[in-house]
This record gives sequence, structure tokens and C-alpha cells, in this order.
Amino acid sequence: MQLLVAYQSDPAGFNMASYMAQDMKRLDDGIYTGKYFDLAVIPTPAISADWLEEKYRYDGYVFLSKHAAESGTLALTCHSTGNFSKAQFGGLARQVAIPHPDLQKSYMKHLWTKRDVFSKFEITIEATHHGPTALSKPTLFIEIGTTKKEWEDKSLCKNVASIVAEEFKKEPKKHKIAICFGGTHYPKKFNKELLEGEFALGTVMPKRALDSLDEELFSHIMDRNKEAKHALVDWNGLGQNKQKVVSLIQNEGLEMIKI
Repeated sequence: MQLLVAYQSDPAGFNMASYMAQDMKRLDDGIYTGKYFDLAVIPTPAISADWLEEKYRYDGYVFLSKHAAESGTLALTCHSTGNFSKAQFGGLARQVAIPHPDLQKSYMKHLWTKRDVFSKFEITIEATHHGPTALSKPTLFIEIGTTKKEWEDKSLCKNVASIVAEEFKKEPKKHKIAICFGGTHYPKKFNKELLEGEFALGTVMPKRALDSLDEELFSHIMDRNKEAKHALVDWNGLGQNKQKVVSLIQNEGLEMIKI
């Protein structure tokens, strides 16, 4: 059973959770229970929810959240969590969470089929960033952006939440898993592969984070992506770290695919 999680002071997350909770039963510990998933509205920010397993033990954790960006571009996003260097926004330094690749791919492809409903929005994954990082089960963020207007739009939140709920009514199809290196925070090449290609994606490490990559961190990423047998690399988006990335991938025995 998966647990959906929303922070009570996050308007987008709370609106999505409120819609989902309507047909669920509230238990004494505050959990809303359902046939396909359970739901928790928590009192602390989602990015700092490394404590979650102390209270709630589930097979995976999916966070419903707002998305913010300085650009103001409207976006519906989805991403795994983790910190490649300092922990500036929750979680622990140099720790990545266990991704939720098959669920992420299924959700994003489903969202893409409804893109006419969300015509004002970019539908995109983000590179791995922020906490929580320490949970022992798969973790995924599903976000609505990008301004207060969208976060408080109950109709929009309902439409996104309904897709999330539908995803949990089916068993996600299994895919080949790849970890990703290079590119920008909104990685267009990896996003295209997720929507159109054969791979589901684990940890996505962008170009700006590659200076922090070393054998220790690479080994940790692999440990958190145990099902990954491939590495997708944005060949023109590796910068000065190209040879380092290639060597680490080859030493691990992953199949490297340039895109």
C-alpha cells in the first residue's frame, strides 16, 4: 500500500488531498484509508518529511505539492528527491531517495494524454532535488505550479488529483530503468524519453550537480537505484565532467546510452 502525503499549509497539496479524502475513511491516527492507497495530511513541510517512517510504514510515499519557479512558467511537474551536495531544502547532504520510476512514467504519460485539459502548462519532470532523502521506500513528488493562483485553483487541483487516483487503481507496467546524467533542471531529452521511449527514470543528476559526483556518491546513487541497468547521458550536457561520468558508468557495468 502506498501513502499519499500533503503538507497542511501547502495549498496545492492540501487541495489535492482534500479532493481525494472525500471518499476515504479517517482513522484515529489521522490517516485517511482507502482501497487503493492511504492519505496523510502532515503538519510539517513535505521536503522535511524524513521522519515519516517513524509514524507511518508503507511501501512507498507520494507527495502532493505546489511547484514554484522564478520564471513563473506554468508547469505540472514530477520528480524524485535527493541532494547531491548540501542539504539546502530538506533531507540530508549527499543523499538521494529511492526513486519511483514506473509510477512516475505511468503518471506522466497519463498526464500527457490529458494535455489538452492542461494546455497552459508545461508537462515536465525535474531533475532530482530537495528532501526528503532518508526514507527506506520509493519516494516521488507530484507538483502543481507555478503561482498562488494555480495552487489555490480547486478545479485544477481536482483534475490533477483525479489522475493520481486513477494511477493507483492499476498496477504500473514494468519498464527498463535508467539513471540519468547531464542536462538542465528541466531535462527536455530525459522528459522526451520518459513520455515516448522505453525507459522509466530513476535519479536524474543535472549538469550543474556533476562537480559533486565522485565514486562514493555514484555508489550511493546505484544503491538507491538497484533496478537500474542503464545510464542515459545528455552527451552535450555533461560539460567538463564528461570523462568522469563515462568512467564511473563503465566501472559500474551499466549500459550507457547517449541522447
